[in-house]
Amino acid sequence: MTREQWLQRANWLALFTIFYNIAEGAGSVWFGLADETLSLFGFGMDSFIEVISAVGVWHMLRRIRQNGGEQRDEFEQRALRITGAAFYLLTVGLLLTAGINLYSSHKPETTVWGIIISLISISFMWFLIHQKNKVGHALESPAILADAACSRACLYLSVVLMITSVGYELTGLGWLDAIGALGIAWLAYKEGREAFGKAKGLSCSCSCSCSSIRETGL
Repeated sequence: MTREQWLQRANWLALFTIFYNIAEGAGSVWFGLADETLSLFGFGMDSFIEVISAVGVWHMLRRIRQNGGEQRDEFEQRALRITGAAFYLLTVGLLLTAGINLYSSHKPETTVWGIIISLISISFMWFLIHQKNKVGHALESPAILADAACSRACLYLSVVLMITSVGYELTGLGWLDAIGALGIAWLAYKEGREAFGKAKGLSCSCSCSCSSIRETGL
């Protein structure tokens, strides 16, 4: 494949990530509210925040195809700062609500939809990780490889949601839902911290360690 063809594939993967996260977020928030499942609701809000980050990646790919490898522009930095702030707000909201649910011994109506959505998400995230890594290595692009790591962070979120949802269905222990929400809050905090790091020019990836190497694009 030519460089242009690899860039086109990266563009389609970015667009797929945007629309998939919108659909996943809408379904998760809807069923999370309907079933009073905090972990599923938090998972859905995380997906909506990921849309902002994915839009920044899509914009970056369009810029690189036109101008070549350059430092992040103002739009991308702003998107990352908004993403980081949103993740921090989500973290605080989940921590407070999980604490209230634990204190009041709140129990979800069901976590079946959490199981279904998490399994779907794991499948799609596995596909995106594989494809983005393939494109990133072909183009020798730290930026695309970092985006693949962000999809890996979403995979971890899906695993947390699946474990706690299955656990509740098997045991009926309401605190498992709150524990799942706390796990999602921790991962959201890490994503927020690393989004701010990337906005400053650090070669960070979601749920991965940050190095002090500056991103130069492709």
